[in-house]
Amino acid sequence: KLWAAAILAMVGLTNATEEVTEFAVEKINETEGDFVPRGSQVSVHYTGTLLDGTKFDSSRDRNRPFNFALGKGQVIKCWDEGVAQMRVGERATLKCPADYAYGSRGAGGVIPPNAALLFDVEVLSFQ
Repeated sequence: KLWAAAILAMVGLTNATEEVTEFAVEKINETEGDFVPRGSQVSVHYTGTLLDGTKFDSSRDRNRPFNFALGKGQVIKCWDEGVAQMRVGERATLKCPADYAYGSRGAGGVIPPNAALLFDVEVLSFQ
């Protein structure tokens, strides 16, 4: 099914969009060291997109890292679970099904209800 959609998209017969049904952390690069511990203050850069590639937010565009307490529910479940699997200097794509993101409520008028999301996240530091 997915290969058929990819072939159709390549020949321009349809728009192929990735389907995210399970949470996943896909490392872009890996580093040595400790994983970010739950309860720590972590600083990250990120870009968030809908599955069709529409960017809805980016700390990189603002040139201002985002800081939060990991594992304290200050961010969506995808981030609490995903960043805990990362080390300083690592960059990863967090694949967030709707139930790990904003669910049926959506967010801010830019993330529709029941939307799966992709986040390109880089861990800068933690303490």
